[in-house]
Amino acid sequence: MSTIHGYRASWWTYILHQVPHTNFQFEVVDSNFAPQDWNYQQALLFLASIAGLCLVISLVLICVYLIKLCCCRSQEEEESKSRRACCVTWSCVAAVIICCAGIGIGFYGNSETNDGIYQVTYSLMNANHTLTSIDLLISDTVDLLNSVVKSDLTQLEEIFSKHTEFLVIVRNTRRQVESVAQHLTEMSFWKGPELTPNMVAEQVNFIEDYRWLAYILLLLLDLIICLFTLLGLAKQIKWLVIVMTVVSFFVLFLSWGTMGLEMAAAVGLSDFCSDPNGYVQNQTQMITNISPDILQYYISCNHDVENPFRQRLTMSQRALSNIHSQLHGLELEAVPQFPSAEKNLLVVQGMLNTTEGNFHHLVALLNCRGLHKDYVDALKGLCYDGMEGILFLLLFSFLSALSFTAAVCSLPRTWKRFNSRDLDYDDMDEDDPFNPQESKRFVQWQSSI
Repeated sequence: MSTIHGYRASWWTYILHQVPHTNFQFEVVDSNFAPQDWNYQQALLFLASIAGLCLVISLVLICVYLIKLCCCRSQEEEESKSRRACCVTWSCVAAVIICCAGIGIGFYGNSETNDGIYQVTYSLMNANHTLTSIDLLISDTVDLLNSVVKSDLTQLEEIFSKHTEFLVIVRNTRRQVESVAQHLTEMSFWKGPELTPNMVAEQVNFIEDYRWLAYILLLLLDLIICLFTLLGLAKQIKWLVIVMTVVSFFVLFLSWGTMGLEMAAAVGLSDFCSDPNGYVQNQTQMITNISPDILQYYISCNHDVENPFRQRLTMSQRALSNIHSQLHGLELEAVPQFPSAEKNLLVVQGMLNTTEGNFHHLVALLNCRGLHKDYVDALKGLCYDGMEGILFLLLFSFLSALSFTAAVCSLPRTWKRFNSRDLDYDDMDEDDPFNPQESKRFVQWQSSI
């Protein structure tokens, strides 16, 4: 199981990761997350096909039951028929109630999955903001240093051209400013790759919007079917029950289909969440060409991994300190002799102060804690909330499929007894006070009195 600082794979991730991975040739496939590998794709499709097998079994059961109902009716006594019809009706009601419970679970799972994906996109946008800020801060600082080198330091060289001691100091300052600019340029590891975290976040958010909407429509469809089925059973409306039976049969395909997708998604996500570091590092390096040391630094963010920017940051800090002392010496010694150099020295001094402020800000941005926190938050959103939501959706699809299978089997037998409802009044005891015919005669007798 993964032991990233701040993240640990959950127990359900570990259990799903242990599910056997088999391709279409019934060969065992490595369970490491590799969506580009055809054998791994076959393993996920094989898991999804289990739901297809369940669909076939449910269709066979429905056909056998309906054939038995239509062609193999046995001669039964009236009491047995009435008792069995009552059992069939209550079985329909129980199936609808179970489906309603599954719908509640589905709404919760859909919300949890959406929350997890939202956390992923939010973390990706935060990481993109940090990376963009690093690149922008470095480029602005380098531009500032280069502008000072081309203008003010060049003018100071002209002013001190006849004074060798001051000229050597200015040229040394120039070399150190150029060295700092070079170090900063080398630290700019994020140079606008083709695929940015913000682009990934937008794509994920776009897909999630449609996924969330599709599940909402499916849940509402199931809920409407359940409500109208109960209404038809309560009011004994034959045409309504027949329509709901037909619709339930088609929704049965959707339930088993979504169950297959959710099963494959849950197992694939568990394979990723069990050890995400390797896959994330390989894919990021392949897309952005960032150094493996830098990726390892931000992904791990522990004392065992050395800061890859430490040497350049130290050298830049020393160069800035030397520049500061040299400018201070020129201000004390050269300005009294060359008053025209004061303006240029002040500009260079202001550049130094701005560069030092940017440098401290850059040190904080380059620290691994910020980007590592975004990485861990994204993993938690995907592997905790997202995984939990998918499992609840899987349970919803399973309960919905079983409920609709039971409903399609029992509803035809239920609506058959609706036709004989009025005919059965003649078989009732005339002295029965609940006999509708007797009740009608009683009302007429009262009105005549």
